[in-house]
Amino acid sequence: MKKVNGRYELYGNPITRRQTKAADKWKAMLAKKFAYDPQEPFHLAVQDHPYGGEIFGLKEIVREGDGTPLALENAVVVSTIRMGFGHYRIAMAGVSAAKAMGFTPHWLDLLAIPGITTDVINWCNTNYSKFSRISQRYPWFDKYVWESLTTGNPSLPGLNTLFHNWIVTWPWRFIKTQVKDYKMSELFENLYGALPKEQPILTAHMWNAMGAVAGGMTNVVDMMFDNWPMAFQLTEGAKHAVQGPAGYYGFRVLRNFGDQGGVMKPIPSDAIYFTGQHVDHELVENIEVDNAARLRRMKAKEPRRFIVTMGGAGAQRELFKAIIEYAIPLIKADKMTLFVNLGDHKDNWTWLKGELEPYQDLLSTHFTWEETRDFADSIREQPAHGLHVGLFDNTFHAVYATNYLMRVMDVMITKPSELAFYPIPKIFNARVGGHEMWGAIRGAEIGDSTVETRTIPETLQAIELMTHEDDLLEMYCEMIVKNKSIGLYDGAYKSVELATGRKFERTPEGIKIG
Repeated sequence: MKKVNGRYELYGNPITRRQTKAADKWKAMLAKKFAYDPQEPFHLAVQDHPYGGEIFGLKEIVREGDGTPLALENAVVVSTIRMGFGHYRIAMAGVSAAKAMGFTPHWLDLLAIPGITTDVINWCNTNYSKFSRISQRYPWFDKYVWESLTTGNPSLPGLNTLFHNWIVTWPWRFIKTQVKDYKMSELFENLYGALPKEQPILTAHMWNAMGAVAGGMTNVVDMMFDNWPMAFQLTEGAKHAVQGPAGYYGFRVLRNFGDQGGVMKPIPSDAIYFTGQHVDHELVENIEVDNAARLRRMKAKEPRRFIVTMGGAGAQRELFKAIIEYAIPLIKADKMTLFVNLGDHKDNWTWLKGELEPYQDLLSTHFTWEETRDFADSIREQPAHGLHVGLFDNTFHAVYATNYLMRVMDVMITKPSELAFYPIPKIFNARVGGHEMWGAIRGAEIGDSTVETRTIPETLQAIELMTHEDDLLEMYCEMIVKNKSIGLYDGAYKSVELATGRKFERTPEGIKIG
């Protein structure tokens, strides 16, 4: 990161000297807190990924493990962290596309590397998760604090003054926050410096991208999340793979990224690319087949299949309870089949098990990847009935189970997180953070989703329509097929292309790699 006349710059746009000093102090505080050693060596090895190896032939990069020495011939490294499931899901799309394009994908999870990376990110994630849970439990906090932080638009006059020394002083939209995050990510440079400088690497979170650039890597592609431009997602020195045209424009001109207003210097065109939405190869490749199956089931009057995903905070339990109570009579009448994926959140199962006690005759559980995979495969050509709950003992299977189940489901109910970009008819329930609003807008406008349903009655209304009527399902299926034909779901392939230089082309015979 450049410092010119005592001020850090992002693409030629400086922050103030005071903000520069604050960013330096932030890095110094973390370095002291976690005893950072700038000379610490990272000895890396490779082993089969314990969960993705069977699915993708995925390799895992580990620190001083029992694996083989690091060798990355014909490899694409995909680097991620767990902050919610979204960044894992983006990384999986990169892994899937890399494998389909003939590369060996290698997984680098910063939270699986002992040392400064794990220490710093766990500390940051604890605070993020705390405020995210508060935002879901208390509407006033969500409206006046969390949305302001996540969009950079204060919802209450004087909010920036009120929270000046706490949380909204550094809203994610502004360049000063990007600088602060980059300085923190310089603490990860020894890890990324242990990889070959020219190694193609996809990153699913800006801290991964920032650490890779700080470590001297030169083929870094940041698979960007959300559809709402925020400065902290940018990393000068990386290529940015943006999922939507509106997001592309906002990032290109750094729209409203200065905390004092004004027009910013745009970033160069060779630093940002509109790639389309980051989606797994298996889902994109089978869009025509899977949507034809949805329409066939619709015409045959089979029970309408819904999948709903529940996050770890458990703060939307009131919504989930309402959905399940609405669904039970429909499941009994064989009008609906419902699958609830609890991810790897055992506490949510403890709660949900009590709620479902009266409905044991309807309930089937799937608590391993193998059980879930076999269930999905069994209903690919056969009707599905009842209420199903999935729970997993690891994050990888917890996330990928939803991706795998999408192909055999008719409708997904989800907040407009990273799942907003996936090619399945969707009902959007209420967002968590203002930035997610723009994922819902994107999905609604390209025609594969409802608008965001902000209240429980609105969500149930959407379920009612999608269960008993056919027009919305038919329209969404048709739009998904059309969207594929113009490349809207090709973001993961295009990201691999940017990192490796190997050209991607879709032909009637399948994927062609130049």
